[in-house]
Formats: sequence, C-alpha cells, structure tokens
Amino acid sequence: MATRQISGKTELNGEGIKKHFRTTDPWRAIAELVWNGFDAKALNVGVLVDEGPMGGATRVDVSDDGEGIELETHAETFGRFNDSSKKEDVTTHGSHGRGRLSFHRLAERAVWWTNAAGSGPARIEVNGAALTKYEGWSVESSALPAGMDVGKTGTTAELFNLHAALPTTAELHKLLSIEFGWFLGLNPTKKLRLNETEVAVPSHDLTQRKLSIDGHDFEVSVLRWDLKPGSEKSYVYLLNSSGKTVDKRLSTFNHKGDFHTSIYVGSKWVDAFEPSGGDLASPDATGFESETWRKVARELNKITKSVYEDFLRKQFEREIEGYVADGVFPTYAGLPEDYKNWRFENTKSILRAIYTADPTALKSLKKNQKKIIVRLLDKLAISNENDAIFEVLNSVLDLDEVSTKLFAKQLKSVSLQSIVSAIEVLRRRHEVADKLRTLMNDHYLETLETPDLQGIIEANTWLFGSSYETLGAEEDTFTKIAKSLRDAVKGIDDITLDDLEVNESAAIEGASKQTDLFLARKVPHHDSMGRKIYRCIVVEIKRPSIALNYKHLQQLDGYAQLIKKHAEFNSEAMHFELILIGRKISEADTEIRSRMQGQVAKGLPGLISDDERMKRFVLNWYTLLDNFLLTNQAMIDALKLKRDSFAGSSRMELIADLQKKVA
Repeated sequence: MATRQISGKTELNGEGIKKHFRTTDPWRAIAELVWNGFDAKALNVGVLVDEGPMGGATRVDVSDDGEGIELETHAETFGRFNDSSKKEDVTTHGSHGRGRLSFHRLAERAVWWTNAAGSGPARIEVNGAALTKYEGWSVESSALPAGMDVGKTGTTAELFNLHAALPTTAELHKLLSIEFGWFLGLNPTKKLRLNETEVAVPSHDLTQRKLSIDGHDFEVSVLRWDLKPGSEKSYVYLLNSSGKTVDKRLSTFNHKGDFHTSIYVGSKWVDAFEPSGGDLASPDATGFESETWRKVARELNKITKSVYEDFLRKQFEREIEGYVADGVFPTYAGLPEDYKNWRFENTKSILRAIYTADPTALKSLKKNQKKIIVRLLDKLAISNENDAIFEVLNSVLDLDEVSTKLFAKQLKSVSLQSIVSAIEVLRRRHEVADKLRTLMNDHYLETLETPDLQGIIEANTWLFGSSYETLGAEEDTFTKIAKSLRDAVKGIDDITLDDLEVNESAAIEGASKQTDLFLARKVPHHDSMGRKIYRCIVVEIKRPSIALNYKHLQQLDGYAQLIKKHAEFNSEAMHFELILIGRKISEADTEIRSRMQGQVAKGLPGLISDDERMKRFVLNWYTLLDNFLLTNQAMIDALKLKRDSFAGSSRMELIADLQKKVA
C-alpha cells in the first residue's frame, strides 16, 4: 500500500508548552496518556512499565482499544494545544488538547502506534526537544507492536529514554486508583491495568437510594471517597437508560473540606434530557431548569447531607481520640469519677456541635491552642455564663441563618441531654444501692459469690468508689499470678466458728460450701505526678455469712508480702491496691478498726495500710452503700429521690436486676 506521510506544528511554541507543564509530576504523563485512551472510547487501557536490572523504570507503554488516531485529522489531534476537538462526552478528560505532550516531563521521545478505522495502521512521533513538531506515516500491519490486535482499532504510546524517576509500582497503583477511581466507578465496563494488574476503584463508602418523582424512577448512588479523586471535583452525573453520562454538574457539597463525592443519577427520564430544559412550560420539560429536576435535586441534597453528617461524626470521633491521647482535655483532678465523666462528655458534645457547624474551626490548631480552647469551653459550660458559648462562637464562625439556628439548637440540646443523662445515672445507682442493701439484709445466707456477687460487682464497680468505675477487661497473665499467690496464703479458705457471728454459728456448713470471690485487674493509669503507671487492683470478697476479723487481716498482710517478694511484681511502674470486702466486720474484732483509725487522716474509706507502691483496704458492704449516699446526698435531695423498699422482692429478682450493666 502507498505510504502516507504527515507532519505539522502545534499552535504554541515549545517554551509555551513546557511552561504549562512546569509543575506537573512526571507520573502524570502516564495518567494523561491513559485519559487519551478513555477519551477515545476505549474499554480497556493498559500501562506497562519496564524496569532495568538495577531497578528504576526504563520504558513505558500505554495501550488502549479505543478508536485510534486518524491521519487525516492529525491537525485536530496533534496540532492543537488548549483547544481539544473532544466534545462529545461530558466525562471526556481531553478538554484542553494537551495531554499527549506532557510526555516530555518523563521521557525524551514518544511514539504513537495507532490503528484507526479510516486511515489504518500508522506511526506518529514527537521529540521532547522539539515539542511543536510532529511527524507520522502509515505503516504495514506487521509493523505494529506485538501487543496490538491488527484486526481492531486502538493506540499504543511508547515512551523512550526516561529522564525522571517514577513512583514504585505499588505507589503508582495507588496514584492511578485515586486519579481514575471516580471514572471507573461511573463506568464499570471500563478497565485500567498496570503491568497486567487491574487498578481498583479506591476505598469509598457507597450509599444507594431509589426515588420516584413525577412518575419517573431514579436510582441514586453516592460514592464518598476516602481520598480526593485526582483531577475531578465532586460532581453529580446524569446517566441515561443505557448507562451513558449525558450531563454533569457540581454537587452542592463540592467545597466541604475533605468530603469528596461522586453522585450518579440514572433514569429513563435522562434519555430526553436537554441541558437548556427545552420548553419549561411543558409538563414534559427536561433539563436542569425543569421542575422535575428541581425536585430530584432537593432529594439529592437530603441524601448527600445525611452522608456528610455521618462523615463528620466519624471524623469528629477520630479527632477527639487524638485530643484524648494528647492530653487536651482537663484532668478533672480531685473530682468524683461520675462527675469527671459527665464533664468530659458534656465538653465533648459542645466540641461535636462546633465541628458539625464548621469542621475547619478546630483544624490546624497547635496542642496548646487546643488545650486553651477546650478548657475554656469546659469552664464556661458549667458557669452561669454558659449562654456565652453560643454568643462567642456565633460571632466567629461564618454560618448562614439556617446553620446558626441549628447550631444554637444543638448547644441547648447538648446541655439538656447531659443533664438528663446525669440524672438517670444517679437514679439508677440509687436504686442499685437500695437493692443491694436488701440483698445483704435479707438474703445473705443464700447469696453465692459465683455467679451472684460476681455479676453484680462486674456491673457496678462504681460501688467501690468513683476511681473504680472502669476496671477494664481481665488480663490473663496478671490474674493467674495474683490468684496463685493468693492461694498460697496459709488457711485463706478455711472457716471456723470464730469467723461467724454468734447467732449465725449454725450456718457453718452452708458457709463452707461457698467460695470467696477474687477479681484482679491491671490497667494503665497516671499517678499524682502525671507519670504513667500500671494500677493493679486485687479485690477479694468474703462469703456474706463471714464476719471479717483479725485472721482475715493477717491473711491480707501475708498476701501483700508475697506480692512484694514476687519478681514480676517488683516493677516501679506497678502500684497495687488490695481490697478485702465482707458483709460486716466482726463485733469482737478491734485490730481492723484500729488500723483504719491510724489511716483516717488520708481520707480513704477502709484504708489500713499505705506503703510506697501498695495500699490495703478492708471494707464492708454497708460502708460502701452509705458512702455512695453521703457522696451524692446533695443531688439526691435536690432530685427528691426516695429510698425504695424491696423487701418483697425475691433473691433471684434482685440479683437479675443488679447484674444489668449501668452507667
């Protein structure tokens, strides 16, 4: 066949072209060639990167099965710059006609092998040193690269003499995924491969809805991307019944920080879509100005708003985790544990309201700035000036009228919800205290340590005091060692008549069948100097029928000595609290009370010994219950919570309710 030759120049000089690409990363030359393939209606685009024996890319090929390049229209394909002829599809990337020339950022020379329906096989070449000039000629089918199917249209671009480094294959996969993810998600029949491995649609959340508006069905898919799509903004794409993208427009959430979406709306209604809308007075009007589309747009806004709010909630929780890890919140030192939790959750709720109103308000702050803002909000929230929070923030945040009203409502709701929650926690704990008192008064002989008391204690560790509200999960190794040392204490499980009250001595057989309850926990903590330590808590609860006496005190001291001698427990970071609990202290005992009296100045109920890294406590249930009432008396009186009588409740009813987990 006769060889046809072409040559020409672009409409901009070489320096002007290079200026356009001055800030372009070399790898983007590959992306531009991939876009050329998809713009040519390719279903498949493949990228091959050859590496030399010492590593590093030596050559790049980008192949597609698109329409190919017609030699007769070479001026439109290679002669234009910033004025592409590709106008047919709204998802076409080549809107500026310059992608093919970006190759010079990566290689010295580019060759396009192409096979178009009209002009057949051909070869076109551009040298990076002379970007304005291009040459081409027709070739025999046998001259096409081995990978090209001579019976089908398509193009292979080969880049030679690479002079810039490319990312690793794994990194390039990720970059191509981010760049083309929205397009591949929109066009599931199209595939992109790098070195024969398919480039996946990147990580995203998918929300799907079906709408029925004005007798038309619409299928909506909202893809929220974890990472911003490379070169595409947040668009709404309109797909006809064949799945072709007919039009697109920016989403109303396009400028929402790190919130990136691609929204696909498919319907037969789009088959007759006209961007101009046609005759808007007609009930069959289509287009962005039609009444039907306006209704669809309102529903899309609601759906996307819901996705955005869910995104903000997740973002906020991640942000707050960082605040907690960095010590941004107040320590609330010296406050009861339940009040600490209330203050923390209340301040967290205020921060959530701020973040939801304007996510940028808390961004880019240094650690000390975060501390100042959070601690000021915490103080304002419990002062008589809590309304000032809204006044100050409203004067700073740039909110429209609707957002301002919503923000004010959220702040008021935060306070009310926190108050209601705090009241419910106190009411429930007051009820637990009353029921446990009834259990100890009326059913102590039949109450078992396991599973009765064990379930009650694990659900209500706050009974030991505010600092014991959250003991965490059991650590197997620590528990086994602590239990083995406890079992080594001589006579710790023996029961004699001296351990029972005089009027209860007949119950010794039943008491012998009961077992003591042993709980051990090791949790990360901070000491009074702010240093990180392990707080090692060991709790032994004696059988309800036993009255604590001097023998049990000796056993506790013996256990303490074994712990101190154990090599694994000698770490300076391990601080122990040994707690012995019984239903009551024997009336005949004097030593336990004497030891308590010696530590009374430290203000810790039941404290009998306070060594450098070890505290020992002896407590009885009635002291624990009375301490709860005394600590919360002011709130109990203010809320008029009354002591209920549960004398008519059975042991099983009381235990079942007491074992329910409460705040």
